[in-house]
Order: sequence, then C-alpha cells, then structure tokens
Amino acid sequence: MLKYLHIKNFTLIDELRLEFDSGFSVITGETGAGKSIMLGALGLLLGQRADTKTIKTGRDRCVIEGHFDLSRYGMEAFFEVNDIDYDAHDTILRREINSAGKSRAFINDTPVPLTLMRQLGERLVDIHSQHQNLLLNQDDFQLSVVDIIAGHQELLDDYRQSFQQYKAVCRELERLQQEIRKNQENEDFLRFQHHELEEARLMEGEQEELENEYSMLSHAEEIKGALYEADSALSGEQGVTTLLKTASHAIDAIKKVYPDITETAERLENSYIELKDIAADIARYTDRMDFDPARMDQVSDRLDTLYHLQQKYHVQSVGALIDIRQTLEQQLGSIDGSDLLIEEVKEKERTLKATCEAKAATLRKTRQEAAKTVEQEMKKRLVPLGIPQVRFEVQITDKPLSDDGHDRVAFLFTANSSTPLQPVAQVASGGEIARVMLSLKAMISGAVQLPTIIFDEIDTGVSGKVAEMMANIMEEMGDHDRQVISITHLPQIAAKGRHHYKVYKEETPEGTVSHTRRLTDEERIGEIAQMLSGSDVSDAAIKNAIELLK
Repeated sequence: MLKYLHIKNFTLIDELRLEFDSGFSVITGETGAGKSIMLGALGLLLGQRADTKTIKTGRDRCVIEGHFDLSRYGMEAFFEVNDIDYDAHDTILRREINSAGKSRAFINDTPVPLTLMRQLGERLVDIHSQHQNLLLNQDDFQLSVVDIIAGHQELLDDYRQSFQQYKAVCRELERLQQEIRKNQENEDFLRFQHHELEEARLMEGEQEELENEYSMLSHAEEIKGALYEADSALSGEQGVTTLLKTASHAIDAIKKVYPDITETAERLENSYIELKDIAADIARYTDRMDFDPARMDQVSDRLDTLYHLQQKYHVQSVGALIDIRQTLEQQLGSIDGSDLLIEEVKEKERTLKATCEAKAATLRKTRQEAAKTVEQEMKKRLVPLGIPQVRFEVQITDKPLSDDGHDRVAFLFTANSSTPLQPVAQVASGGEIARVMLSLKAMISGAVQLPTIIFDEIDTGVSGKVAEMMANIMEEMGDHDRQVISITHLPQIAAKGRHHYKVYKEETPEGTVSHTRRLTDEERIGEIAQMLSGSDVSDAAIKNAIELLK
C-alpha cells in the first residue's frame, strides 16, 4: 500500500508531499490541473523510462520518492533474492533524474537497475488509464484474465518448462538441417580438402624437426670445418689431450716425494679424462657430418608442402592443419550419418511436442472451467452497471503451440439480447468498455495480491446511477485489504471516497505550479457541489453534495 508520496521539481510540481490511507480514495480537479502529472511521476517511481523534459524548468534534477507498507503481501523473497534490505512497514522507492539525462533508482537506499525497480513496481501498483481499455483488443490480456481466475500457475509453469525444451530441440533440428544442407552442397569440396590433408600425412612436431634439420644441412660445410678444427686442436700431435697426458704423467711421478701435489695431480687427471671424452665426441660428429644434397632436397620439399598447406588453409602450424582435418572428418561423418542423426532429433522433437500437447490439453480444461466463472461473474457485475440484457461469453479456440499453450481466448459481448455476440472491443461503446474493464479489474483483483490499484478516469462515458454503481465496486475493492484510488470527474464517484484529494493549478511569478492537497469534510462538500453545478455553486448543489456524501 502506498503510504506517502514526495515529488520535487517534476514538470509543473514544485514540491508535493501527500499521505495516503487504505480503502477507497478519490482525486478530483479541473482538466489540465495536473492529475496526469502526478500519475506520470508515480509511473517513474514504478520503473518507467525517464525524460529530461520532466524536470521543472530552471531546476537541475527532480526526485520522486514513495513509501509503501508491504506487511500483508509476502514479498520477503523478492528482497532476499536481490540482496536488498527488507522493511515490511516502510519500503522506500526513490527515483532521481538530472538535467544531464542520468537516472538513478533506489529501493531502500540500495541502488538498483531500472528493470528491477519495474519488477517490484508491477507488484505494488496497477495504474489503469484510459489507454488500457485497448487491452481488450489483445488476445494475451484476455487469456491472462482467464489464467488468473483459473489459478493454475503451477500447471502453466510446468507447461512452459516443457515448451522451452521443445523449442530448444526445434532450434537444434533447424540448425542441424541447415548445417547438413550446407555440408552436402559442399561435399565434393570437403572430400577434396580431406583427401589433400590425409595425403599430406601430417604429424605433430614434424615441422620443427624438419626446420632444425634444414638449418643444419644448410650450414654443413661451416659445421664440418669447425668440428675438424676442434678435433685437430684436441687430438693432434700437439693437441690439448696429448699435452695434458704428458703433464699428468709428469706430476703423477712426483706424488710420492711431493705429497702436496696430490690434489692437483687428481684434478689434472680428471681434466684429461673429460677432454679425452669431449675429443671422442667431436671425432664422432666429424665422421658423421657429411653434406647430403639429396636429403636437403627432401627436407626442403617437405617443408614447402607444409608451408603451402598452412598458407592455403590460413593457419600457422601443422597442429592447426590436423585440427582442420579432424573437423572435415566430422563434417563428412555427419553427412554420411545425417539421415540417422536427423531422425533421432525428430523423434525427440515429436516426443516433446506430444508432452506439450498433453499439458496444453490439461490447461484447456482448467481454462474452460475458469471461463464459466468469468462469464457468470461478469454478467453479475455488468447487469447492475446499467447493462441488463448483457451477454458475455469467453470463447476458447485453437492456436499453434506457444509459450502459454494452444488456446486463443476472446471475450464476446453484446448489450442487447437480439444482437449477436461479437469481440467486446469491436461492439462495445466507450462507456460499456469502461464498465467491462472495471468489472474485470474488480474480478481479478480478488485473485491477485496487488496492494494498490489506481483508476485514471475509468468512468469515461458513464453518469448518474451507473457512475454510483461503479463507485460502489471500487469502494468494495478497497474494503479487502487493498488501496484503491480513482481519478474522476464524476461527483457520484467522488462522494464515495473515504479520502478525497484535490489537484489544482496556481499562477506564480515563476510560472504555473500544480498543487495537490487532502480535503477536509467541509471542503469536500464544496468540491462535490462545484462538480455538480460548475463554478457558480448553488444552495441546491450544496444540499445535493451533502446528500451524496451521506
């Protein structure tokens, strides 16, 4: 329930502070006084998109803040899931818009995305404006009314889960068929590419080995010359190993008479042994190092093949070529086994479709039962609203499987017993549509826990006794732990409100300013009398106003 509304620097509103109560309240005022402005501000608070034009001229930002009592509506889970502090008795929504076009949204002082504010707003307030009468043209709105009365949300959720699985398989089948068609169109080319890569006998790491070998073959003479020079320096007649051996024998001969040289003798011996091994290795490398032009040509040809394939397939390594070959194998395999694969997915699709159709049939049964309730309830509500010969029928026909089943719902209506039933939006007058929408709202409000309902001139096209009956319906709606607010031009409705607010404009040095205030009992008499007789309030109008308020 909306307890308090604060609006600052919003179009014609300088600053507005209003307290609201439960039950049925009314808002009145002359056309253009600013009632729609207040609703616009409330819409921003509930998550509608902002426009910098809404900021009052000369101000740098506007702020709209609302306080709500949620203690009877079980919304704790929403706050817990979204990690927002929860205060059942004082939940605060705030919206700030600055002149630079930036908008910020807060729930209990926690910054939130606008989508999250909209999700909460849809559960807090339902604003029924005149354009909402157009909902009667929409099949999904009429279906949602029946679903609300049916109260089968668990069935609907279960169906939707199956339908999503079914659509996922349909998408997979379509993707698979497109892929196979594309592969089949390119089958010859794919087989040529696969054959080419198969013939190449690609091996991981081969290119690196060949590049190393080619580099060695390219420098064979240089390598052999260096090895020969090193071999001569180590193993020649005056080579290092020969000289070391001579030195080692000389030192070894004096170890017994000169013990201090023992460690040096061992080191010299070890150096001789190590260099002798190195010399032997170099000798082997020298013997093996022969330039082979034929091998060099083989390595060069093989590298050319690998480089050509990499350039052709736009990759940088043999490993990537191997991956392409494996992908081609899979594509060709899918072509070869496409019939079996398609049939498997089609069978899955048929199974899921049958499941959806069975669940949709269950939804149809509960909707048919709910449709009877809607028909009876609407007739019961519309007859007292001045349509004594009303006939109202809920027509359920087939449509392709969709997110809400396979039912298309249409509300058929006629105000006369002799006139055939037609879709309500096509045959009902403006006043009749207003009464139909009020009756629908009253009916579904009993099935939906919605704290606040606002009717914006739903009384368009009605007057007199009918207006009074509409007021009685809104008053009754406000008696069931609900807050109902009606913006009206009719005194019969205004008089039924438990609380009465007036919107009016004032000319100031800074321009036109819109104000709203709560009327006292005495002020209500004057306001309703003025609604009855116009600007010149007569004694009869005052007496009539007093009578209406009783």
